Amino acid sequence: MVKTWIETDLAPHPVGPYSQAVRIADTLQVSGQVGINAQTGSLAGETVYEQSAQALRNIQAILHAAGADLGDVLMLRVYLHAPEGFAELNKAFEDTLCKPYPARTTLFGGLPPGLLVEIDALAKLSETEV
Repeated sequence: MVKTWIETDLAPHPVGPYSQAVRIADTLQVSGQVGINAQTGSLAGETVYEQSAQALRNIQAILHAAGADLGDVLMLRVYLHAPEGFAELNKAFEDTLCKPYPARTTLFGGLPPGLLVEIDALAKLSETEV
């Protein structure tokens, strides 16, 4: 099986030794994305909603670079700063994603100061290599 690394300038570049995404066959794993706008290098806002919507846009940009879209996502794993942000997170998902929604796991805590959410994605793509 061929392993392909996916990178795009439309999502923030990794701040450590990891890739934006890795594809093997029809599986794409997108690394955790936060609410940073790649063009400005700044947080999209100070709310869970703003940061979640931006993180999802970053995931979408990486998916597009792999020849996919949000409809190909099987699972989203969310790291949320605190349970109080759950309603804003859900609203960002409703405004960005289409039904039927992908599976999701949400965990709380452990984010650096200023970051309210981090989201990673697992997607199933066509067998055609990009």
